[in-house]
Amino acid sequence: MNEKIIVNIGKLLFWISFLMANLCLFGYFFTKNDSFAEGGILLIGWGFVINLMVALLLIIYGVFNKQKLHACFRSILIMSINIPIALIYMFIGIGLVCNTSNF
Repeated sequence: MNEKIIVNIGKLLFWISFLMANLCLFGYFFTKNDSFAEGGILLIGWGFVINLMVALLLIIYGVFNKQKLHACFRSILIMSINIPIALIYMFIGIGLVCNTSNF
C-alpha cells in the first residue's frame, strides 16, 4: 500500500462514522423515531470495535513496514478525530431521549 491509500483509509472511516452519527442524531431530533436512537447506540458500539480493529491493523502494518509507520499514525489520528465528536453526540442524544436538556 502506498501512503495515500493508508491515509485515505482513515479519511474514509472518519467520514462514514461522522455521516452515520449525523444521520442518527438528526434523524431522531427531527422525527423522534426511537429507531434512530437505537441505531446511534449500535453505531457507538460497532463503530468503536471496527475503528479499533482498523487502528490495530494499521499499527501492526506500520511496525512491519517502517517506511509506512508515519502514514499509519496519520490515518489513525484522522480516525480519532471522531472520538470527541462521538462523545458530544452521545451526550446530546442522551439529553434528547431523556428530555432533560434544553435544546
